[in-house]
Amino acid sequence: MLDKLEAINQRFEEVSQLLIQPDVASDMKKFKSLNKEYKDLDKIVVEYKKFLNILSNIDNAKQVIATEKDEDFREMAKEELDELLPQREQMEELLKELLIPKDPNDSKDIIMEIRAGAGGDEASIFAGDLYRMYTRFAEKMGWRTELIDATEGTSGGYKEIIVGMSGEDVYGKLKFESGVHRVQRVPATETQGRIHTSVASVVVLPEVEEFDIELDMNDIRKDLFCSSGPGGQSVNTTYSAVRLTHLPTGLVAQCQDQKSQLKNFDKALAVLRSRIYEQELAKKLEAEGAQRKSMVGGGDRSDKIRTYNYPQGRVTDHRIGYTVYNLPNVMEGGIDDFVEELRIAENAERLKEGATAE
Repeated sequence: MLDKLEAINQRFEEVSQLLIQPDVASDMKKFKSLNKEYKDLDKIVVEYKKFLNILSNIDNAKQVIATEKDEDFREMAKEELDELLPQREQMEELLKELLIPKDPNDSKDIIMEIRAGAGGDEASIFAGDLYRMYTRFAEKMGWRTELIDATEGTSGGYKEIIVGMSGEDVYGKLKFESGVHRVQRVPATETQGRIHTSVASVVVLPEVEEFDIELDMNDIRKDLFCSSGPGGQSVNTTYSAVRLTHLPTGLVAQCQDQKSQLKNFDKALAVLRSRIYEQELAKKLEAEGAQRKSMVGGGDRSDKIRTYNYPQGRVTDHRIGYTVYNLPNVMEGGIDDFVEELRIAENAERLKEGATAE
């Protein structure tokens, strides 16, 4: 492990030097790539230096115990060693985790798409509840959210809502939210008091830079239309809403949230770029035989991943069998436990894969 860490430390020094080279500073694509690598390596190098300091102190304490004649000094060294050995174990575990190969998309911002599924009006209301849950979580994390497009439900909530989120490691924290979310409760629209099951799907896409995927604008058809509100009525008379169609793939993205046609175009293009990137990535992984159908990620979007049971106040993630009985807190954005447990499960899998590979 120390050899790997030292190699990372040397690469960190190398990247530090490259970042101040004039030819790198003038190449924005190269500069952004190196700057991202610098930040990722920095997290590991900081902990590595702490670890080296602990190892040095352990060696010094052992030296004192072995050679010092003064009993008081020897006793102090023994006490210090008793404190240092558990610290060494903790640091070893932390560094093992940091050395797990990261998903290169983890540090990216995201585009989140939430759509009502089976369940009629109640499914739209639930999609709205999920949107609120994720925006509350984003607030707690200090992230910025931006509405891209929305189609409201007839009794509240949304038939579909698309939102951008930006901040630190947004994709890394929310990538496991993709899938079908199921709610069991008495709908507000139900007069008989019967429990219904409704579903909404969540898709989390990493927001990709134009550097990450090149689009030929000749392959994109641009259509303009008037923005519409609930029920489909027109809310303005200018053709500011934008719909983009990528002709080779048939993928479509639209935005009507902004009054400016240019801003709507930029947002729709960002969504389209992310959808094309995801499709290309899936093809690449399949071609390499590297599509991981793990218990955490890489499954089908139609997989039911989580159930929100209101009568019992229970939320269960079916992939890892993790349940909490604190549904009101979860719906207010308290999904931290799920985010952490899913991250731990993925890391455990990656550690297992690494051990098998070795």
